[in-house]
Amino acid sequence: MPEQLLFAMEVTLNGLMAGVLYALVALGFVLIFKASGIFNYAQGVMALFAALTLVGIQQGQVPFSHLINAVFGTHIHHFPWQVPSIIAIILAAGVMVLFAWIVEKYILQHLIGQPDIILFMATIGLAYFMEGFGDIMWGSEIKTLDVGLPQGMNMAIDNLTYNAFGYGFFIDNLDLVATLVAIILVTALVIFSQYTKQGRALRAVADDHSAALSVGISLRFIWVLVWSIAGFVALVAGIMWGAKSGVQFSLSLIALKALPVLMLGGFTSIPGAIIGGLIIGVGEQLFEFAIGPLVGGATQNWFAYVLALVFLIFRPQGLFGEKIIERV
Repeated sequence: MPEQLLFAMEVTLNGLMAGVLYALVALGFVLIFKASGIFNYAQGVMALFAALTLVGIQQGQVPFSHLINAVFGTHIHHFPWQVPSIIAIILAAGVMVLFAWIVEKYILQHLIGQPDIILFMATIGLAYFMEGFGDIMWGSEIKTLDVGLPQGMNMAIDNLTYNAFGYGFFIDNLDLVATLVAIILVTALVIFSQYTKQGRALRAVADDHSAALSVGISLRFIWVLVWSIAGFVALVAGIMWGAKSGVQFSLSLIALKALPVLMLGGFTSIPGAIIGGLIIGVGEQLFEFAIGPLVGGATQNWFAYVLALVFLIFRPQGLFGEKIIERV
């Protein structure tokens, strides 16, 4: 097979892996939008905050140590222990559940019945608060996240493809793990949504808030539940992206790449988030491979948004979104 074709196949596989990481972030948006009709601008910052919290717990960092040292002139930074990765992940997930309860009690509860733009602005404020709070709590320096995930080139795939085609494919072990985790996570979310009492209640709230309230479903409980699930999804996304590129404040910008994913897949569809992520991941890689050299490269920065713009013109509800029909 021609080397160019083999390289295109490798690019496609890497694009699929990148698309899975985009989809993980987009899932958090979909879950909250389905349950409450809120576009959660803070989802990217939630991934950052979850990853910062995980690293801080794992390394035994003293919360607010920078602030404490500045006020009292001390030099305290870490406790004399380190927390095992699995326990740190569980504790970080607990923090995200606590965060969900705080958001519902002190923000959403007071905004019931307000226009959607008010709720959206509230999530913008929440995003900037979390970013600043995370900076004060854990510090702003770049942190290394290591929870034992395999990284580096997968030699098995390299040897297999070299023996089959005479050309070895470079596939990162972390991308393979992220793909497996995403499959398990999406499967668990679908099972939860379809076959559990709480999942059916969540779908009922997504369909009609008033009808759900009339049959005794607690809207406040559902909001805490869905924000907790979104927080856990943000933690998973934060782990994958943090392990890949380090935990830094630019991590919150991954939410910007999730927006085209949502526009393609639809704001209310969990499968749509996955399919949209794969389309964006593969599309931007193949476009850079085929067209990038002709226009000077760097097409990955804008390809996803141009594709999303095309979808907004011809199919604004996305591939799997619900088409809203208003009768006058």
